[in-house]
Amino acid sequence: MSSGVLTQEEIDALLRGSEVEPAEPVPEAIIETDFGDMEKDVVGEIANISMGTAATTLSTLLGKKVDITTPKVTITTKAGLQAEYPATFVVVDVHYTDGLQGNNILIIRESDVAIIVDLMMGGDGLSPPTELNEIHLSAISEAMNQMMGSAATSMATMLKKRIDISPPMLNAMDFSTEELHYPEEDPVVKVSFRMVIEGLVDSELLQVYAIPFAKQLVDCLMGEMLAGPVTPPVPEMGPAGSVTSPSPPPEQKTPPAVVAAAQPPYEGQATGGYPLPPPAPGGFGTTPTPVAPAVPVAVQPVQFAPIQGQTPNKDLTNLNLIMDVPLQVTVELGKARKMIRDILELGPGSVVELDKLAGEPVDILVNGKLIAKGEVVVIDENFGVRITDIANPLERITNLQ
Repeated sequence: MSSGVLTQEEIDALLRGSEVEPAEPVPEAIIETDFGDMEKDVVGEIANISMGTAATTLSTLLGKKVDITTPKVTITTKAGLQAEYPATFVVVDVHYTDGLQGNNILIIRESDVAIIVDLMMGGDGLSPPTELNEIHLSAISEAMNQMMGSAATSMATMLKKRIDISPPMLNAMDFSTEELHYPEEDPVVKVSFRMVIEGLVDSELLQVYAIPFAKQLVDCLMGEMLAGPVTPPVPEMGPAGSVTSPSPPPEQKTPPAVVAAAQPPYEGQATGGYPLPPPAPGGFGTTPTPVAPAVPVAVQPVQFAPIQGQTPNKDLTNLNLIMDVPLQVTVELGKARKMIRDILELGPGSVVELDKLAGEPVDILVNGKLIAKGEVVVIDENFGVRITDIANPLERITNLQ
């Protein structure tokens, strides 16, 4: 009897009381490709750097620490991939529009996507949605767009070429029942990462490349590496044993020490560019050429113009735009606080006592804000108010708050 889940034949045999010979294990299919270990290492290095940048972008979006481990690169088929992961995944298809030709397939578990979406929408990731709706797919699409955009930027830096991608296409698929149609080629290169999101997610993240696209990545990176380092030229020997430096490349600058070494030595100077000390009295050798005294340089302290206080210019141009805006001016004689029963007892002839004394200045309000005080006057047959005091700017600002 085989270990694990019983087959229907084993169940029938048990019911009949007989034993069934165990089924022979099906050997794994050997996938023959010309994609060797060296190519796998190159693809793994590219994926490691690009997805490392994508993890930083995702960490910024979620406000959580995101770790993506070193990838493992294997060759498989789409059918083998689905048989290995019989679960529901969100498949992100990114098409390269410039610099590369092909697609980058990113596969994430639906449960991980739900946690990411919950964090992006302000949740704590502990109560993710059970089903992904259009809003959730739109949110994860934006996250994938930024992640794969940063990954494309890293690849462009590595390959030293412009790389552009199209907006990602998302599709939720159950690998146990649905067939993976992309990429179109088979077999494929599978790059698996371990993704950890700060105590919420510890899962596997997959990237799938078609083998022609993976070979394109390898060729681009290897070609860049072969064109990168240049063998430095061998210096030539000049007269008197001095070293003559060859012409430097256009983008390099010749160090000052090399320039000094390229010049022929003169009397009293060593080949290294430093002056020789004068010989001791009575010693053997040629007396060095006297050095001209240094020309004195006039040095004086710097002088700055005195700092003068400046009055800020008041620009009244914008103020003229609101000169015709009407404002409500109110003169308040006083206030009183009464109970409801007192208000209900008011009638003609009733007197309400205010909180202002006779002759005390009244308040002048503009749109309900105190700006001045004054005294009540009579102009012809109308009441008026003579301003006696203007509130200072600080009080006016305080009243306006």
